[in-house]
Amino acid sequence: MITVFGSINMDLIATTERLPKPGETVAGNGFSTAAGGKGANQALAARRAGSVVHMAGAVGNDGFAAPALALLDEAGTELAAVKRVSEPTGTALILVGGDGENMIAVVPGANGTVTSADAKAVVSSMRAGDTLMLQFEVPPLAVESALSVAKAKGIRTILNLAPLISDAKRLGRLADIVIANETEFELLAGQSEMTAADREEAMQRLHAETGQTLIVTLGGDGVVAVRDGALSRASGLTIQPVDTVGAGDTFCGYFAASLDQGLDFSAALRRAAVAGSLACLKPGAQPSIPLVAEVAART
Repeated sequence: MITVFGSINMDLIATTERLPKPGETVAGNGFSTAAGGKGANQALAARRAGSVVHMAGAVGNDGFAAPALALLDEAGTELAAVKRVSEPTGTALILVGGDGENMIAVVPGANGTVTSADAKAVVSSMRAGDTLMLQFEVPPLAVESALSVAKAKGIRTILNLAPLISDAKRLGRLADIVIANETEFELLAGQSEMTAADREEAMQRLHAETGQTLIVTLGGDGVVAVRDGALSRASGLTIQPVDTVGAGDTFCGYFAASLDQGLDFSAALRRAAVAGSLACLKPGAQPSIPLVAEVAART
């Protein structure tokens, strides 16, 4: 079983011919809403990959709560650990220019009310051998509590170092498996502008220090990982991306589900990389997450 302890958002997306400069108003040419939040995205990916998934987090008592949970509910995700609070449901305000560049402001709302007590309650209901997946869109103290209690219970922990926060380096040391993109890994390693060789050397060094499994996603170049003293790589699919939003979350969810279902590490990396590639072929974070049959057909 997988429990995802993390954020639940509604994404409000406006498209424009170009992004505005500071103080400027530009005309929009499209608007849409989509369920999002890194926690919810990863939970949906793990559920669509075929695992039993519990989502833990918070939403408001407002009009965004139901649509933010709709796809999770439709997929059969267990939502009993999602609390309702007086703060508004978390939102992401997204502007997308005609060249694909974007500007995003995230308002945590209900996500910011998640506490260490919530974390302990969620983990207390889990069993040794379960998987706990976390990100940094809920308060760091809650993430730290969840990781600490899970370790004591023998629960496998997967931490996605996104979005970047100042405490990421310290908290990253508490997880069994750390997933980061190139920029996030540079923070973890304390080194910037890495070459591929630099990155792999740093991964091996950190792995030797901590014993953790480290996974770095590389966009179109696939993924590199270090586990049990050895480097491994996996490639995704050669595609023409439509929208890369949610690809990283899809990777995380499918990877967690693959381990939960007993796949070996190399197969889990490859399956997750393929799923992440497929998520780039449709717009939106959650709507683009592929179903398990789509992934199986390409692996």
